[in-house]
Amino acid sequence: MRIKLTLNRTTKQCMLPMDYQYYISAWIYKVLKQADKDFAQFLHEKGYGQSETKLYKLFCFSRLDFGKPKLWKEKKLFEIAAHDIGLQISFDVTEAASNFIKGLFMSQEFYLGDKFNGIDFRVASVEALPEPSFSETMTYNLQTPWVVSYKTETDKHPQYLSPADDMFELLAVKHLVEKYNNTRNAGLISPGQIKLNRTSAFKRAGFILKPGTKEESRVVGNLFGFELKAPVEIHRMIWGAGVSEKSSSGFGWIEIINQPDRV
Repeated sequence: MRIKLTLNRTTKQCMLPMDYQYYISAWIYKVLKQADKDFAQFLHEKGYGQSETKLYKLFCFSRLDFGKPKLWKEKKLFEIAAHDIGLQISFDVTEAASNFIKGLFMSQEFYLGDKFNGIDFRVASVEALPEPSFSETMTYNLQTPWVVSYKTETDKHPQYLSPADDMFELLAVKHLVEKYNNTRNAGLISPGQIKLNRTSAFKRAGFILKPGTKEESRVVGNLFGFELKAPVEIHRMIWGAGVSEKSSSGFGWIEIINQPDRV
């Protein structure tokens, strides 16, 4: 399920760190924690799934829609003029949970940013978006980068692969299979049921997680269009939970190209 939030600025602050995704992720966890401490703690510490070794987070979010901000590149800041700002959040949950989750975000007030720069917001409206009609073959564009990482025993840091790497598709499909099989009770998906075809050139992109801390790291992924052939439930899963590693940090948000009629 996806919800669309309209955020209103409540003060004159207008400077936002360019790597704002980390702060959105932290705010979503905070909202969940306010509603259900045990549920939020489970999501944050373990993710969503049955396996004790392969657990995934079940939400993703879009970029902020704030028009064309002024870019202060050296300071790594956006200067935002827009008063109303859009944000979409998706959850890989059953329909029964959608009204509960929608209610969590209504009228929330929060600060987005670091201790030096940020903006105070109020959630002015929350709209539940209808689910698309999924088919086994779908075409998507990535709005936020698809992260595929690889780390050997001798690597200190993960290697972030590009689609030009021979291992990219193999590991991308492997992630989708594990993500599905670890979060579903019925049925198993095999790698042979999924086929990924890139439909455009790719662009490397990424952002910093946990900025200003000892755990600060830059995660790099790729933006491109792609066709995915897979069981319908895979498409429904990535629509709700993102297609990428680290989706709960804002990676792997997809939009449908030539979207079928909604139901």
